[in-house]
Amino acid sequence: MNRSKNGIPGLGWTVFFSILSALYMYPIVMILLNSFKVETAISTSTAFQMPTGDSFAGFSNYIDAIASKGFLQSMCYSLLITITSVALILLCCSMCAWYITRVNNLLSKAVYLLCAFSMVVPFQMVMFTLSQTADRLKLNTPWNICVIYLGFGAGLAVFLFSGFMKSIPIEIEEAAMIDGCNPLQTYFKVVFPILKPTMISVGVLETMWVWNDYLLPTLVLDIKKYRTVPMLIQYFRGSYGRVEMGPMMACIVLTILPVIVIYLVGQKHIIKGVLAGAVKG
Repeated sequence: MNRSKNGIPGLGWTVFFSILSALYMYPIVMILLNSFKVETAISTSTAFQMPTGDSFAGFSNYIDAIASKGFLQSMCYSLLITITSVALILLCCSMCAWYITRVNNLLSKAVYLLCAFSMVVPFQMVMFTLSQTADRLKLNTPWNICVIYLGFGAGLAVFLFSGFMKSIPIEIEEAAMIDGCNPLQTYFKVVFPILKPTMISVGVLETMWVWNDYLLPTLVLDIKKYRTVPMLIQYFRGSYGRVEMGPMMACIVLTILPVIVIYLVGQKHIIKGVLAGAVKG
């Protein structure tokens, strides 16, 4: 009795989420299949079929995508922006969360509320002001746009780090200070290694966001000089506005591949880190 009562709903949810996962995966599978097809096969009804015979283009689309439109340069810009932004978010936000949870005063509470409030503010409300401010402060290059990403990524990162910090016994830090560690030494030698699960989860989430972001770099960077990979995809156009579908599909696959690899490597730490960051203490 209990088995059928508990088993049938569980099986139903399994089937439901399996179908939902297949629907989410369908666009990715279609892009992958079309990246191996010739141009005429993509723009016709055969776009929903497997690449066979005359429609199979091999790796020519990938070669064209890498060889043209400055793909390697855009890839370097995306890597630079992602690495610097995520590193800055992890370092600054973890230190900020440590201060918030260990210093109980009005300033720490105000900083936490501001970080939490930033998660509910739509980007569209600040994007025009942001563009002007970035130009004035010279934050419109791939080398310093990480400062802007720090501001937008601090909300989620501080929230998760603060929740995890509350679960760390303060006696460990007090023992380190008794042994002669100053606050910076306590953070880097004691607190920082304990934050590994949350560091990985926040790092993966922020990497997926920064790498795939299109709107912020388009508003801030000079698109004639600097193009990230998401920005580059829209420039796969031939004469008279014709879209080069084959190389564009290949470029999309090359863009999402690093994110998928990073997610698969760190997926087991994401839920662990998020659950640890949800502790209220």
